[in-house]
Amino acid sequence: MALLSFENVAIGYENNPIVQNINFSIEKGDYLVILGENGAGKSTLLKTMLGLLKPLSGRIVFDTEVKKTEIGYLPQQTVVQKDFPASVWEIVLSGCLARNGLRPFYSKKDKELANYNINRLGLESLKKRCYRELSGGQQQRVLLARALCASDKILVLDEPVTGLDPKVTLQLYEIIDSLNKDGITIIMISHDLQAISHASKVLHVGHETFFGNKDDYLKSQDYQLFLDKGGK
Repeated sequence: MALLSFENVAIGYENNPIVQNINFSIEKGDYLVILGENGAGKSTLLKTMLGLLKPLSGRIVFDTEVKKTEIGYLPQQTVVQKDFPASVWEIVLSGCLARNGLRPFYSKKDKELANYNINRLGLESLKKRCYRELSGGQQQRVLLARALCASDKILVLDEPVTGLDPKVTLQLYEIIDSLNKDGITIIMISHDLQAISHASKVLHVGHETFFGNKDDYLKSQDYQLFLDKGGK
């Protein structure tokens, strides 16, 4: 069974659909990139997937081994978030909250997990630093470590390289690729066609919805139209 399936799903707000008849499934270990123009419904799709919005019709099916609380989420950063006055350690550790349920304190296991993910993302030297003092690329690695504390099964990444320079963008893509090779399922929203270089599957959201493997997408009319309209 797929980890996650959309079956004839319509998404939107107040019974006004943005995209209809969405059908796709995500298998364990997939690397799915969701592309589309601004306003096409990518963020709405993501919020519906995470349970923040209800689908207008159709159904979303999760495998029994995956709970919505076991999805690690890296949202788009706002100006306020970039200026958050907490340490790297505090932010990464807070990713364990989703696992804790009603337990109001961090366990030894939580702290070991936070340390593991800090080391995994190469953040050891930044552990005591204030988050708002870090560069954009460092902040994204901190948030990625936080997401890994929430789940080592599925990571959902919303425009993770926005605002980063090309070198840092490439480094972050390489980190995400290595996590996928470690068995973590990746779902990434992007407007950057470079994002599909390591993808196994592509979902293109727009007037017509495409879902399939990367090679088929690169041969599709959706890809060509996206290029013509300014996809990078």
